[in-house]
Amino acid sequence: MNSANAPLGGLLDRDRIVAKPDFNRWLVPPAALAIHLCIGMAYGFSVFWLPLSHAIDGSKAVACPAGSGLASALFATGCDWTVPDLNWVFTLFIFFLGVAAALWGGWLEKAGPRKAGFVAALCWSGGLILGAVGILVHQLWILWLGTGVLGGVGLGLGYISPVSTLIKWFPDRRGMATGMAIMGFGGGAMIGAPMAQMLMAHFRTATSVGVWQTFAIMGLIYFVFMTAGAFGYRVPANGWRPAGWTPPAPGANAMITHGQVHLRDAHKTVAFWGIWLVLCLNVSAGIGVISMASPMLQEIFGGSLIGQPGVAFTALTDPQRMAIAGIAAGFAGLLSLFNIGGRFFWASLSDKIGRKSTYFVFFLLGIAMYAAAPWAAHHGSKALFVAFFCVILSMYGGSFATAPAYLADIFGTQFVGAIHGRLLTAWSTAGIIGPVLVGYMRQAAISTGVARASVYDVTMYLLAGLLIIGLAANLLVRPLAPKWFMSDAELASLQGAKVGTSIGTSVAVPAFSLASVLAWVAVGIPILWGIEMTLAKVAALFG
Repeated sequence: MNSANAPLGGLLDRDRIVAKPDFNRWLVPPAALAIHLCIGMAYGFSVFWLPLSHAIDGSKAVACPAGSGLASALFATGCDWTVPDLNWVFTLFIFFLGVAAALWGGWLEKAGPRKAGFVAALCWSGGLILGAVGILVHQLWILWLGTGVLGGVGLGLGYISPVSTLIKWFPDRRGMATGMAIMGFGGGAMIGAPMAQMLMAHFRTATSVGVWQTFAIMGLIYFVFMTAGAFGYRVPANGWRPAGWTPPAPGANAMITHGQVHLRDAHKTVAFWGIWLVLCLNVSAGIGVISMASPMLQEIFGGSLIGQPGVAFTALTDPQRMAIAGIAAGFAGLLSLFNIGGRFFWASLSDKIGRKSTYFVFFLLGIAMYAAAPWAAHHGSKALFVAFFCVILSMYGGSFATAPAYLADIFGTQFVGAIHGRLLTAWSTAGIIGPVLVGYMRQAAISTGVARASVYDVTMYLLAGLLIIGLAANLLVRPLAPKWFMSDAELASLQGAKVGTSIGTSVAVPAFSLASVLAWVAVGIPILWGIEMTLAKVAALFG
């Protein structure tokens, strides 16, 4: 159907969102944040698992018959789901995020960020609403299919939707621009988790744990915010550059290319797979810590968290364990804050010191801190132990935010969104490697009689080993040979077909206007509220 005969299709088309010369580029980051803050709730879904594990009775779990497996749990209506059954939703999130980003990254470059962002809103919000139906009728397969699979596709499209656009709007500050947007994904759970807890408390009754209603309400809220973000996207005209900014001369920085690599060729280069390994290994280590942050702190420090040093975790009473669980929640919240802040800080720093140097910092600091963490734990230095992992999680977030700018430096900006989509398969891989490695190593140590305070020692050394491999992989990333770059004629043909033949003009536009201030306020208020909620939990950690 012709877009002229389809009003919504016309509004979503890429050629309808080419910005005028006086457009304020600072309106684009809050549009990206509006989407990333919504899909970032994927990190906070663990708040639903315990309520859903006793959804039938409301107060205690109704166990399935002995011998029932996962296959029967998918269709059972008379017994509760287990936490491992439910945690598959998170695994599906991460897997389909990478798959969707890889499969449809090329389509995004043609369709534009607005259409991709709107489809992401439909998938993510629709997945939540379909998941609500699954919870209401107590069918696990519907929850998996809706929230896990459909929602995961929304995650992938929503995650990569602003990357290429922001890099083109901020050629002078690529790292900072992507850091601003991608920090929203790290902050989504900081807002969504307490909001979900409030909604569940509101809807909870004697016969309902309030989760399906929460899913439905959050799905509608997220659809509104994500749609607003998608319609806030604009793309610069061909040839646009910020007023007063001159691109660095060829050869001024060997790690920043002046050519453009086609999507079909990027994965054929050693540099792509070097960056893939860099991201995969750094994220594997960080996500492994995230998956076990709360039990790790509790088991290592035990009674010392509540002023009873020398009392091991296994010797604590049930009320004492509840008390330290609350303190460990503060630790998880603190890690979340550093994950968010690191995305902006490290990505912005990479504009100054270069992307390759930034990853060298990640690996060298990470190796030292993972290796030193057992020492801090055995010396009872809670503050030092927490500080190590706060820095580690800041670099985990910084790795995500720096990666798109790294790709743009090596492969150019023409297909950076699609190339980034393919790179995110490294995240899907890391989402399996990290948690499995940490979880199984912990269990193996416990089964051999290792004291709970020491069960993570070998794991920390193994994570340091992963980073040593990542350090070597970073050496593989070098400037590409000219044979990989598209010709001027091919590039002109692609750009003309995508956004017309207009050449952008540089017009000095003030960073602050009424529209930009309102846009930043709209995303800033939820962020500040989430920080307030998180700091309230963090206070208990050092209280």
